[in-house]
Amino acid sequence: MTIAPNRSEKMMFDPDLFPVLGLEAVADTRHQWTALSVQSSPKTATAAVLALLGQPETQAAFAPLDCIVPLAEPLAIDAALVTSLPADRIVLQVPAAALQDAAVRQHCAGLAEQGFRLLVEGEAGVHAPQAGIKGVAHGGSGLPSALSLLSLPGPHWAHGVADTARFAACRDAGMGWFSGPYARRRATDPKDGAGDGTTRKRLLSLLGLLAQDADSRELESVLKQDPALSYHLLKLVNSAAFGFTKPIHNFSQAINVLGRRQLQRWLQLLLYARPQQDGSPNLLLPEAARRAAQMEALCSLLGHDRDRQDLAFVVGVFALLDELLAMPMADIVAALPLDLDVVGALLDRAGPFGAMLALVEQPVPDPAAIAALGLTPEQFWQSQLQGWRWAIQVSRTI
Repeated sequence: MTIAPNRSEKMMFDPDLFPVLGLEAVADTRHQWTALSVQSSPKTATAAVLALLGQPETQAAFAPLDCIVPLAEPLAIDAALVTSLPADRIVLQVPAAALQDAAVRQHCAGLAEQGFRLLVEGEAGVHAPQAGIKGVAHGGSGLPSALSLLSLPGPHWAHGVADTARFAACRDAGMGWFSGPYARRRATDPKDGAGDGTTRKRLLSLLGLLAQDADSRELESVLKQDPALSYHLLKLVNSAAFGFTKPIHNFSQAINVLGRRQLQRWLQLLLYARPQQDGSPNLLLPEAARRAAQMEALCSLLGHDRDRQDLAFVVGVFALLDELLAMPMADIVAALPLDLDVVGALLDRAGPFGAMLALVEQPVPDPAAIAALGLTPEQFWQSQLQGWRWAIQVSRTI
């Protein structure tokens, strides 16, 4: 993966004012990514956020996902900026209280006429249809009123969803978009994931072989014990994303066409590919891919060689193993022959990879931490684009 921003296609930002954004995946009822929730510090101008999201490079990286942007002061968005944005890809989140102002309602209605979709944060109220509002955004406890949900076409977005029980309550109420910790916690539900002892033992064995760069025959022996993993590997290499002209029928062929480096990477990710008990995809998979790709990109930006970039990738993938396997990270690390820098990052967010991982995990990255790493906000944004682009591709390939 390389990072080569095309500055001819980008708006030039003052480095001191370049917006630092947090991005959170939003999934639908089938647990497929459908949008990104954009978060920023209170000091960041919404106009700067929208301008960055409107760049062709950004749109290409996030396609086909929409971007949900909080719009605390709708009147602050001028016509010149609006006309330069891809309206069909940006969803604006407006606080319910703002709709009490007739001027705001008129302005929002104008945005809707230009193709933007608008969500109201809170109860829709009688003014929502006049303002061109399409759906409700709701966080915290409780649920929007049935009137709010039924009076608007949606989709309605539940954010900050804590667990599977909350997800089910919001879904049953008629909400169709979801984000929050539930996306990771559902993987460790006792009824789902890879929490049983036999599966854990097999996965740890495979992880150990991958960490040691084991012989292909040893890998194949473990894979044959795991039909689900073998199925996903063959499905992957035969997908259109790889474009091989002849079908791949076995593990040996997969090694030959992928090469060992790529094989190891895909196997690390495929550990997350097991569907949940209800048959839906595991949302840990694209999140692990996102972290791995962004970690690799950060390592590249800092000038490290290919081997260090590979280790950074491993840190990103392995950082969610405790949730996948439902066991302490210390026990996982103790069972695997890992590089000491990888161990420090996974256990304590320490060492050269630990600082990167801590940043990648933050809901809204800290500009001071980005600077301490030796990067500019723009460079960090490039790593975010790299991570999300690849994660989106992975979620649609596996």
